[in-house]
Amino acid sequence: MATRVLNATSLARDLGRWRTDTDGAPGRRRTSRPTYRALADGIRLLVHDGRIPLGVGLPSERDLSAALDLSRTTITSSYAVLREEGYLVSMQGARSTVTLPDMARPNGLLLQTREVAGPVVDMSHAAMSAPTEAMTDAYASALQALPTYLSTHGMEPIGLAVLRESIARRFVERGLPTTADQIMVTSGAQQAVRLLLGTLTAPGDRVLFDHPTYPNAVEAVRRVGARAVPVPIGPDGDGWDLDGVRSAARQTASKVAYMIPDFHNPTGRVMSSESRAELARIAREVSMTLIVDETMVDLWLDAPPPPPVASFGRVSGTDIVTIGSASKSYWGGLRIGWIRAHPSLISRLAGSRAAHDLGTSIMDQLAAGTLLDDADSILEVRRDQLRERREALETALAEHLPDWRYRRSTGGMSLWLELPTPVSSALAATAPSFGAVLAAGPRFGVEGAFERFIRLPYTREPVELAAAVSATAGAYRALAPNTEAREPALVF
Repeated sequence: MATRVLNATSLARDLGRWRTDTDGAPGRRRTSRPTYRALADGIRLLVHDGRIPLGVGLPSERDLSAALDLSRTTITSSYAVLREEGYLVSMQGARSTVTLPDMARPNGLLLQTREVAGPVVDMSHAAMSAPTEAMTDAYASALQALPTYLSTHGMEPIGLAVLRESIARRFVERGLPTTADQIMVTSGAQQAVRLLLGTLTAPGDRVLFDHPTYPNAVEAVRRVGARAVPVPIGPDGDGWDLDGVRSAARQTASKVAYMIPDFHNPTGRVMSSESRAELARIAREVSMTLIVDETMVDLWLDAPPPPPVASFGRVSGTDIVTIGSASKSYWGGLRIGWIRAHPSLISRLAGSRAAHDLGTSIMDQLAAGTLLDDADSILEVRRDQLRERREALETALAEHLPDWRYRRSTGGMSLWLELPTPVSSALAATAPSFGAVLAAGPRFGVEGAFERFIRLPYTREPVELAAAVSATAGAYRALAPNTEAREPALVF
């Protein structure tokens, strides 16, 4: 298959004010670098930020010179610099493709360890502790209902009817007509992703996804032998580059796309109604099945998200599949997920599932049904907790790491922060010695992307969040004492 090639207009847009020496703030000096060097640096930073995926081809020199209104000599010189520094690799008779030099890849660097004065705060998981009273009551109710099922074999490949009806009802309340025969209950959303990829793709097929993304989804793509096609989330609009989605889908003949439109993990972005409609239109145009991950949909903090993406799809419901989960909304230990799809696909998935398991825990399903029936009151408390903790995290960041940039999440569980320098992996390796466990940016990307980013969840108690940020700041200062000078940055 031909190499996927970046569109010159899209690259020019993503470069932003690439000639600016710092962040373009008033009073800052402009660069004295030659134009070709400044352009090479701009492209290099897009590679590190994951907004130029590895393995794609850059636009032709002629196309990019026209898009940027520069001479071809300047573009040629910039590409030459990128080749010399290991960001472009050329093969005889083929287009040069984007890569990372070995020295730029995460290497598990650890500084000398030090004793930690207090407890280590785990910030690597975006998950809350359980709502104790509600969870206890849910399992007590499940225990009372259990005898009804003890006379059966207890194996339900598509899930208990009572739970599937509750899940379908939640979709109807959001404006998406749904019946129980369109629902399969799974052992968490991760199993839902794996089942769908195993059923809808074959080894070697391309799976398109927004980038950065949920890391276990990328791993699931690899496990089924498919190939990931990342399309970067950018700074403009709601973040999704739908022209890039359309172009990538056509160039790679992707059969499936995996997207997180609701409080995207890790960026926190929300896809607009207009973009949802356009995404559904693209899927129809290129005959691509959309897997829409809605695991964060109930965790809105400022305003509910737009209607489900599936409401913009075909009436038959054959082009858009939705997955959800109780784990983020209620408790990670409650391994209940679900798939909403056309009944014919539900039947295929049930046949495929036998190779994994024969059904989800009856007790967990009964408990989840009780929680869903009282969802609004439970979720209102959860949202209030997250709002308070988001505020606590932002306050701590303003005090300890004021030069770290982020776009405030309007829902979900975390902030996606841009560091002044690309040291995310080294910071994550160093921070435990200072009292915090972190999830480095490259964990959410492909092949070393996002070294200038890190995800910080606001799911812990406020005092823990303050301690974690203080520890992170200490590790950052020890790791990079010269970080006062920010790298040339793109405008986000």
